[in-house]
Amino acid sequence: MPELTNKERMQIPRHHMPEQPPEVRIRNFNEVNLGYTIELAREEAERCLRCKKPVCVEGCPVAVKIPDFIKMVAEGKFKEAAEILKEDNALPAVCGRVCPQEDQCEKVCVVGKKNEPVAIGHLERFVADWERKNLGFRMPEMKPKTGKKVAIVGGGPAGLSCAGDLIRMGHDVTVFEALHEIGGVLIYGIPEFRLPKEIVRAEVDYLRQLGVEFKTDYVIGLTETVDELLERYDAVFIGVGAGLPYFLNIPGENLLGIYSANEFLTRVNLMRAFEFPKADTPIMNLQGKDVAVFGGGNTAMDAVRTALRLGAKKAMIIYRRTEAEMPARIEEIKHAKEEGVEFIFLSAPLEFIGDDDGWVRAVKVQKMQLGEPDESGRRKPVPIEGAIEIIPIDAAVIAIGNGSNPIIHKTTPDLKVNKWGNIIVDPETMKTSKKGVFAGGDIVTGGATVILAMGAGRKAAKAIDEYLKNPDIW
Repeated sequence: MPELTNKERMQIPRHHMPEQPPEVRIRNFNEVNLGYTIELAREEAERCLRCKKPVCVEGCPVAVKIPDFIKMVAEGKFKEAAEILKEDNALPAVCGRVCPQEDQCEKVCVVGKKNEPVAIGHLERFVADWERKNLGFRMPEMKPKTGKKVAIVGGGPAGLSCAGDLIRMGHDVTVFEALHEIGGVLIYGIPEFRLPKEIVRAEVDYLRQLGVEFKTDYVIGLTETVDELLERYDAVFIGVGAGLPYFLNIPGENLLGIYSANEFLTRVNLMRAFEFPKADTPIMNLQGKDVAVFGGGNTAMDAVRTALRLGAKKAMIIYRRTEAEMPARIEEIKHAKEEGVEFIFLSAPLEFIGDDDGWVRAVKVQKMQLGEPDESGRRKPVPIEGAIEIIPIDAAVIAIGNGSNPIIHKTTPDLKVNKWGNIIVDPETMKTSKKGVFAGGDIVTGGATVILAMGAGRKAAKAIDEYLKNPDIW
């Protein structure tokens, strides 16, 4: 097949991901996106211009060699594509599904200036899935053992990424996870229909086969402190995420039927509450109920789409700004609309109203209008005087963000944190105020994305490697 010219590549339309139809998927927890076929993947890969200065790589927080792996896909060399991907990304099947590529690598794609950008995320997912199904585990190049030991606190994206790099550098790595399964937000926060748990478990198993040791049900700060870890390990990386839910702090928030998004999604995703009593953990029966989710991010979309799949008659997003200000991914909003989610914009909750038995039955909201931009750059919602509305509901999920769990910094007094409880680090090395301790991910930045957490984990791994070689100069 003759090499295409760039003009010919620019004329190829973007290949969109096949999906389950909305009327089918709202009745199951199976993955919505079905993945590329080999033919679709190769055709999409041909759209890449193979830029000499690939700005897409600069747009990737873990600096995947994007044009290189895509070139291999176009040539049908999927094994080689997988090898290139895994040089920089320990969790490609995850990132291909949940990363906001439209705000990162695809946002700066040169093809996207005149056409739709190359579907980098879809191609990453295709390669990772193809490797898992066709090749299974293959040992990458590993450096000789150093005899050094590193403890990773938190089994989420930052910790797993850090562990993947450190084990290949020759260090012994142990990951300590507070919950009973490894994966962090990937396993408890993101629903099955967006990220199947078998994908996460396969990525974790890959690290296990590289030699990473995992300890679950192990709460650092309670089971053992950071100082005690440092007696047994040469360095510690803290990547515990931002798992402390924020609430609305309005009257009636303690009524029955009101969940934090953390609790709601953890019960469903990790503990499979929708299978109660087969599963140990129950959740409220939402069959035929009206459910309101407060928030406008990906977590809110996950919660409202989960409520639909649990049988909700009406699933609503109540958000104090407009759709233009919503931080959720465009794809997630699109999927939610297709599935029948109702969006109620410019509405801020004032009070939950309950019945005599203590169950939530309605929410009182203040209608808003947009004023001047605030510190986030988004126009600030301003109340419209006298515009109050009562919305009947049977259940509510609060998805307005998370903060840092204070367990670690309360038990590690010389670990400096900011006013929000986030660990303060050197942005170049991720080292903390405590010698031998590094940190990254949401515990440093506050709630962010999977790929940014992974980028922090990789940056920390590089610094930890240097520290272990010569700790006296740090």
